[in-house]
Amino acid sequence: MRLSRSLATGAAALALLATLSGCGSDSESGSGARTGADSVFGSDGGSDGGSDGGSGQATTGGLPRASDTESVASYLNRYTPCQGVVTGDEYDSGHDGDAWGTDESEDPAWGIEERAVCTDGSDRPIALLTVSDMKEFQTAAKASGDEFLVGEDFAVVPVGDEAVRGLQQSDLRFLTCDADLAVPSGFEKEPALVDGCVLTNYVPE
Repeated sequence: MRLSRSLATGAAALALLATLSGCGSDSESGSGARTGADSVFGSDGGSDGGSDGGSGQATTGGLPRASDTESVASYLNRYTPCQGVVTGDEYDSGHDGDAWGTDESEDPAWGIEERAVCTDGSDRPIALLTVSDMKEFQTAAKASGDEFLVGEDFAVVPVGDEAVRGLQQSDLRFLTCDADLAVPSGFEKEPALVDGCVLTNYVPE
């Protein structure tokens, strides 16, 4: 599901978030974005004293981090149901391409360490992705045209509108490489790690 084209289903503006911290680098952070391939949404940091210890906590002044997909699920559960976490392969065995990343997670160009899937309150899938190299991930996202909601070292791709709306209240950022995206006054917009891509707390309708 491509968050960028997918978030279109019902994504609303994200609540203003704290200043971005580097997504593995200085001031640029790879967070917020629609999620994934062409139909994700639409188809239907660590800084000083806020170390999260890999539990999906937001670091001081930065994006949330997570050490594994269980930690990602734990973080998401604060804003929207993320239940029944299974590995991507387990989920795919009973569902035909419902969750983003079946092929991408096998492609080294994406830098995806682990892919899992949980379901929201409407039994819609949310792809959970831990990322070893966020710049590499953003480069692949730019090439594919996909959009994601991202933290410092992970990305998620919700399908259901309820999940998208719930996650708008989190500290995730919308990652998009859409040059035509106009961010309304009052929302934040920062350069991502890849030229031509941005992170914002605004998610288009």
